[in-house]
Amino acid sequence: MTQVLVPTARWARWVENFERSHGPASYDVRDGALHGVADDGSTVVARLPLGASYDGPAEPTAFVAAAGVPDDWGVLLVRKGGFAMARLAGTALGESKTGQRHVQGRTKAGGQSQQRFARRRDNQARQAYEAAADHAARILGGLRGPLVTGGDHGAVEEVLEDPRLRGVVRVEPWLAVPDPRRSVLEGAVADAQALVVEVVNA
Repeated sequence: MTQVLVPTARWARWVENFERSHGPASYDVRDGALHGVADDGSTVVARLPLGASYDGPAEPTAFVAAAGVPDDWGVLLVRKGGFAMARLAGTALGESKTGQRHVQGRTKAGGQSQQRFARRRDNQARQAYEAAADHAARILGGLRGPLVTGGDHGAVEEVLEDPRLRGVVRVEPWLAVPDPRRSVLEGAVADAQALVVEVVNA
């Protein structure tokens, strides 16, 4: 299975290419998603952005017409090297923040030196996550809509353990991103608004 993020503006072309490669497809709606089976047995499952459920006609054009973004939602990206987050109203970017923190790299030294470096690295990572949590509580606290996350799973979990963020609702897709910078955040915001499409080629 392959998962791809398809911007809504490219969906019609994507469906056209899929059916050109695999033959005409028949569609049905199940579990809040559009399911398609092509002549050669290849399958596609398409889901709306931000965890929304689809219950409309079993037809690609109607499906993409139902895609939209809520009035209040967010993106949170965390890795050891930094964090980035944004709160959005529909497609409009509201408050956002990016930050970089130095976390010691691994050392080849052994014995006590290695242990000392490991402790220092862990302390630096914890301080970075605490800083990210403080900004996230300010920007994403009280979020009414969904939150898309990405970066490093453990780092995101650390930040979201903050009691001030307990109410947020995370949705797919998980975004695999490099150390967050402004451009990475902007790309993640765009990816969060794309259709989540799973393809199994026959």
